[in-house]
Amino acid sequence: MIRVLLVDDEALVRAGIRLVLRHAEDIEVVAEAGDDASAVAEAGRVPVDVVLLDVRMPGAGGLSAVRRIKELRPAAAVLMLTTFGTEEYVAGAVAAGADGFLLKSSRPEELIGAARAAASREAVLSPGVTGHVLRRLRAAQEQERGAAAARAAELVAGLTEREREVLALLGDGSSNAQIAERLGVEPGTVKAHVGRILTKLGATNRVRAALVAHEAGLTGGL
Repeated sequence: MIRVLLVDDEALVRAGIRLVLRHAEDIEVVAEAGDDASAVAEAGRVPVDVVLLDVRMPGAGGLSAVRRIKELRPAAAVLMLTTFGTEEYVAGAVAAGADGFLLKSSRPEELIGAARAAASREAVLSPGVTGHVLRRLRAAQEQERGAAAARAAELVAGLTEREREVLALLGDGSSNAQIAERLGVEPGTVKAHVGRILTKLGATNRVRAALVAHEAGLTGGL
């Protein structure tokens, strides 16, 4: 069973997400919170696999909660719930340790799929937000663009041809299943490739690997 901590300051939003997740037999919302302090307290009280966390909340905010939750539950995946008006928080969220981003306007099946992917350490950016996330990250690093591109090229040079193909698709927001279908291989093979890619890049999660893909010019220019 995938245990979820749901964090949003709007009770109606939490109720809607809870209702969606209730339709998945393998997912259970085990705790809820409406602010950052309560989120951290619940993460410390209840073992969780996935945290769905609103980017903007009262108190110190979602970004502070990410760091503290990761300290308490390093194995838990944190997915940030965002809108198109909150891209300015993206760079900070990645730095804080967020594992992915999901639009609040995502379809129910996308929400359920994201929770499952996160629980299996396969968290990926929602297709609807991928471009916005990566553009904001690149903008935040504009002054270091030349150096970042050089570092990315050096890192990518250490990958095999197949690993570069996988990284390029990962950078465009594809899930392991989508990458497997595109390349004509088994999902398990893709998962193994992704694991090796993260190790070689020194990336803590797929979001950071996707950024390297864009800096190295492997992707389609989101």
